[in-house]
Amino acid sequence: MSETRWRITYSVEGPLRYISHLEQVRVWERAIRRAGLPLAYSGGFTPRPRLQVAAPLPLGFASEAEWLDLWLEQPAEPETIVQALAATLPEGLTIRSIEEIPLGAPSLPSQVVAAEYAVTVETAIPAEEIRGRIEGLLAAEALPRERRGRPYDLRPLILDLRLEKAGAGECVLTMLLSAREGATGRPEEVLDALGLADGFFRVTRRSIHLTAPPASAR
Repeated sequence: MSETRWRITYSVEGPLRYISHLEQVRVWERAIRRAGLPLAYSGGFTPRPRLQVAAPLPLGFASEAEWLDLWLEQPAEPETIVQALAATLPEGLTIRSIEEIPLGAPSLPSQVVAAEYAVTVETAIPAEEIRGRIEGLLAAEALPRERRGRPYDLRPLILDLRLEKAGAGECVLTMLLSAREGATGRPEEVLDALGLADGFFRVTRRSIHLTAPPASAR
């Protein structure tokens, strides 16, 4: 058998936003099995399906571009994989693209460095005041905060922050936040630092940014 590795880009919408990361992985496992695809398993006493998600999607967040790597025990055509999964994936999980990648490429989670979010906030605060708050936040040398009883600095986790649009009682913020292990920015914490966390808001992850793989793995 000749193992292959595939990277799937997919979106998450609707009720599936409210299931945990672990349950979302299980949804993929069940869909792959029902599709009849030859999913590869790890070795050892407790073999596990060979699946990797780039980064857990926080509960309640929608997404336009999540990434999943899966290993198959046999070669397959990308169109065949997509068609088979389209028939078994639940509503709300939609495949956007698929590509084969080298078996020796770095693990997907290890390459994640940042994530971009669109955050829609219900607010009556004028656009100019929001822009002023953003400018003040980005100009700060440090933004001391606390997470689970541990102090940390939010400022280096904010790579970019912009007001995309405002009007009709809401605004849309674009946030590019660090997503490295031990250094992950969260949209709700940025909203809190801006004084915008009290109103209703919804979050969509637009993209995940990876480091470039080493030349030997391309």
